[in-house]
Amino acid sequence: MAGFLLNYDSCPVVKNILLLDSEGKRVAVKYYSDDWPTNSAKLAFEKSIFTKTQKTNARTEAEITMFENNIIVYKFVQDLHFFVTGGDDENELVLATVLQGFFDAVTLLLRNNVEQREALENLDLILLCLDEIVDGGMVLETDGNIIAGKVSSHNMDDGAPLSEQTITQALATAREHLTRSLLR
Repeated sequence: MAGFLLNYDSCPVVKNILLLDSEGKRVAVKYYSDDWPTNSAKLAFEKSIFTKTQKTNARTEAEITMFENNIIVYKFVQDLHFFVTGGDDENELVLATVLQGFFDAVTLLLRNNVEQREALENLDLILLCLDEIVDGGMVLETDGNIIAGKVSSHNMDDGAPLSEQTITQALATAREHLTRSLLR
């Protein structure tokens, strides 16, 4: 890889990822841009894009719209509205891939029960998802399985009974206990 330079100007940048309920209220949001410097500016933006998109039929596949010099890719599932925003010079396919990765990871973590109550009960997992997908606006990961796996490993509770852990978690717990017993 000699001579390889990372050109940050060409890296896709996400301005925000929003998860709103069926009334346009926040479930989980993360902003990576200073375009909305105050909380009231962020809330006004959320209300505006919710109002602009709520009459569309973005349930089967993601839709794309332009709003205030931004490209917004969005999808609705049950009573949840998923949004990813990028600049007007951003690649829509990259933004759509980020949206799909977020949606897939949330679907896996909520065990296919993608609805507001379940999302609120597992808000910590959704916020960890956002951290695994984008950091400072830079896209880190878009594969829902990998994102969910990383979030699950963050969230792994060693105290949980083995019957409630995945095989990988159970093996990791067993390995940890073995290591501890060997070091005694």
